[in-house]
Amino acid sequence: MDVEILARIQFAFTISFHYIYPPLSIGLGLLMVIMEGLYLKTGNKEYETLARFWTKIFALTFGIGVATGIVMEFEFGTNWATYSRYVGDIFGSALAAEGIFAFALESGFLGVLLFGWNRVSPTVHFISTIGVFLGSMFSAIWITVANSWQQTPAGYQIVGEGMEVRAEIVDFWAMVFNPSSVDRLTHVWIGAFLAGAFLVLSVHAYYLLRGRYVELSKKAFKIALAVATIFSLSQLFTGHRSAEYVAEYQPAKLAAMEGHFAASAPADLYLFGWVDKNQQKTSGIAIPGGLGFLLEQDFSAPVTGLNAFAEEDRPGQVNAVFQFYHLMVAIGMALIGLTLLACFFWWRGVLFQQRWLLHIFAWAVILPQLANQFGWFTAEMGRQPWVVYGLLRTSDALSSVVTANQVLFSLIGFTIIYALLLVLFLYLLNKKIKHGPYDESDTPDRPLQEDMARVAGGEI
Repeated sequence: MDVEILARIQFAFTISFHYIYPPLSIGLGLLMVIMEGLYLKTGNKEYETLARFWTKIFALTFGIGVATGIVMEFEFGTNWATYSRYVGDIFGSALAAEGIFAFALESGFLGVLLFGWNRVSPTVHFISTIGVFLGSMFSAIWITVANSWQQTPAGYQIVGEGMEVRAEIVDFWAMVFNPSSVDRLTHVWIGAFLAGAFLVLSVHAYYLLRGRYVELSKKAFKIALAVATIFSLSQLFTGHRSAEYVAEYQPAKLAAMEGHFAASAPADLYLFGWVDKNQQKTSGIAIPGGLGFLLEQDFSAPVTGLNAFAEEDRPGQVNAVFQFYHLMVAIGMALIGLTLLACFFWWRGVLFQQRWLLHIFAWAVILPQLANQFGWFTAEMGRQPWVVYGLLRTSDALSSVVTANQVLFSLIGFTIIYALLLVLFLYLLNKKIKHGPYDESDTPDRPLQEDMARVAGGEI
C-alpha cells in the first residue's frame, strides 16, 4: 500500500482513538464543577458524593487521554517531517502554549482534586476543581487553534527556499484568532460538554433502571439533562456559524459536504443521500435550494460547487465527506429531540416513570462520541488534498525516508496497544460504575433506604 495512505490511516487511527477521551474530560469537568458548587451552596452531602464519584471517572479518562495523545507528537517527526519543518514555528508555538497555559494548570490542580478531599477546605477543593476544568478547556483552545490555522492560515509569512521553505509567525494574535478558530472552538467545546453530560445521563439511567442509588441518581440525571439540553440546542448555532466560515474560506469542502458539483448554481440541502463522484450526481431527499437559503437566506442564491476547482484541488472522498457530515447533523438533531422530550416529561413531573426513555439514555452515551468523530472526519477529509489549506499538500508533507513497511509495522503495533488500552479503560470504567458512588463504609444501610424510597415513590 502507498506510504501516504498508510501514514494518513495511522494518524487518523491514533487521533480518533485519542479523541474519545479529551471531550469526556472537558464535559465531566463541567459537571464536576456544577455538582461541587451545589454542595457548597446547599450543604447537601449527596452532591459531594456525586462530585467524588465523577472525579474518579474523570481521572481515568484523563490518564488514558494523556497516554494516547503523546503518540501523535512523535508521528509528526517520523511520518510527517516535511510538515513539521514547514509549520514547526506555528504548530510548535500552539503546543508550547498548551503545555504552559493548559496542561500545567490542569495537572497542577489535579493532585488537589483527587487527594485533597479531606486535606483542604471545601472552598480550596472547589477552586482546584475549577482549575482542572479550565485547564482542560485551555488545552482544547490551543489544539483547536493549531488545527484551525491549517484550515484558514493567518498571521504568517513564508520564508526560505526549496527544502528550507517554512511558515513563520508575523502576528501571533492573528494566528490565534484566524478566521475559523473561534467558531470551531465553540463547536468543539459544546461537543465535549455533550459527551460528558451523556455519560452521566447513561450511568445514572442505568442505576435508576436497576433501582440503585435512586435519589442520588435523580439529582445527577437532572443536572446532566439540563446541561445536555442547553448545549444540544447551542450546537445548532455554532454548527451554522461553522458552515458559514467553510462556505467563505473552504468552498470546496462545503461543496463536498453537500455533494454539490455545478460550478455556480443553486444548491439543494440534503437530509440524506448518496454521492456518485464519477457521474457527478447526488441522489437523496433534499430541500431544493436549501443550501443557498442557509447561507444567503435566498433559495435561488448560487453556491460554488466542486466543478469550480481543478480535479487535483478537490477532496478525494466526496461521498465519505458527505456521509460523515450528514451523520453528524442527524445525531445532533437526535440529541436535541431526545433532551427536549426528556425535559417535557420532567416538566410534567413524570420523567423517572418513563423506563423506555431511561433505556434510550443508557445507550445514548455513544451518540455524542460518534458526532464528535464524524465532525472531525468531515473537517479533515474535506480539507484534502491540503494539509495546510492552499499552502502545503498532504502528499508533499511526508517524511522522505519513511517506508510503507515501517508505517505498516508501527500501525499494527499501535492498533494492538490501543486495543488493549480500550479494554483496560472499559474494564476499569465498568468496575467503577458497578461499585457505585458510595464507599462501603459510607452506606451500611443504603440498600434498605433505597428499597423503602422505591416502594414509597412507586416511580421506579
